Amino acid sequence: MIERKKYLEKLISKKENGLVKVITGIRRCGKSYLLFNIYKNYLKSIGVEDDCIIALALDDDENIKYRNPIELGKYIRSLTADESKNYYVFLDEIQKVVTIQNPYIEGVEDKVGFVDVVLGLMKRDNIDLYVTGSNSKMLSSDILTEFRGRGDEIRVNPLSFNEFYNAYQGDKHDAWQEYYTYGGLPLVMQKKGHEEKAKYLQSLFDKIYISDIIESSKILHDKSVLDDILNIISSSVGSLTNAGKIAKTFKSEHQVNINDDTVSRYLDFFIDAFMIYKAERYDVKGRKYIGSPLKYYFSDVGLRNARLNFRQQEENHIMENIIYNELCNRDFSVDVGVVEYCYKDENKKSKRAQLEIDFVANKGSKKYYIQSALTVADEDKRQQEARSLNRVRDSFKKIVVVKDNIIPWHDDKGILYIGIEKFLLDENSLDF
Repeated sequence: MIERKKYLEKLISKKENGLVKVITGIRRCGKSYLLFNIYKNYLKSIGVEDDCIIALALDDDENIKYRNPIELGKYIRSLTADESKNYYVFLDEIQKVVTIQNPYIEGVEDKVGFVDVVLGLMKRDNIDLYVTGSNSKMLSSDILTEFRGRGDEIRVNPLSFNEFYNAYQGDKHDAWQEYYTYGGLPLVMQKKGHEEKAKYLQSLFDKIYISDIIESSKILHDKSVLDDILNIISSSVGSLTNAGKIAKTFKSEHQVNINDDTVSRYLDFFIDAFMIYKAERYDVKGRKYIGSPLKYYFSDVGLRNARLNFRQQEENHIMENIIYNELCNRDFSVDVGVVEYCYKDENKKSKRAQLEIDFVANKGSKKYYIQSALTVADEDKRQQEARSLNRVRDSFKKIVVVKDNIIPWHDDKGILYIGIEKFLLDENSLDF
């Protein structure tokens, strides 16, 4: 069993807090296992009886009838009728519950869906409710509006490198290469060899991810466009892009005219399904967001690599994606930093230029500026990677993460240089 200690601790801290615990994340990242196995085992270890833990997987065809919200509500109430007991109710993949016409109100347009069921069950004092979902738009918007502060979201990600490393059965020296190639979806670790791992990852797109998007977004004829946009984003991880640039790529490479709004809408489908994340550009000195272009990163690099048939294995871009995911795992808000500066050209005319900082990570009062680099083995390369960091005049910590396995050290301006594995494996690495 792979321990998801961080997520278990979050669930324990929110236990019986009067809110519905909404566990979100990309499908196959381990949400169900976290709830149905790890958290269930914890509850049993503190004396909760089996009949007080009710777990229902709504994506299981045996439970199709409970995708009807009326039937679901009746079923859960029938199992929690004993008011002398406290029940823990797990509803897995809640977005599978359909929205139907209210059968009790005739002649009035009134709909009933999963939100109504959740709100109804929350009124029962003897129910502690947990739901999982794989579509952020449907869940997050409902949490904010319909639940009115009664929802508590827990985002679950694929395995971090630390989780992967601790569970890895092979030579630990091979763990990094295995991780940046096949990613951290838990079931990948059970597959043997490249062919089996690649087949599993590639099958997830058509069998689950793309199918889910088509179903939830009611796209009937544009699967090929979805596929092409996903391929373009896969190829441009770590590069600045926007909907307009992608639309131009369609026109030049696919001879297809597609407008910017359509591209943006399709990108949002992938974001809503937790397949990709969007990193905005932030002007460090001006303290403002710049807007387009921006960067997209995959929630799992194995999926990104599989999408490209493992043909584009640029370790620098993959490493950057992994660092982004790690910062998100540590609950940071992450932006792409931009540092503007002025200089005079050879004609002594004033010019304005921009330098990029890979990541500006914020959490509460903490802020870190982070660069990703394959190496800083020679002084010219080190100066190049530190150039943007040295133009930031505030006192927040500045870090360069390199692929090389080095002993962490600071230069004369206080910039920390640290190897990628040390950075990922030590949760205190940002504060060395």
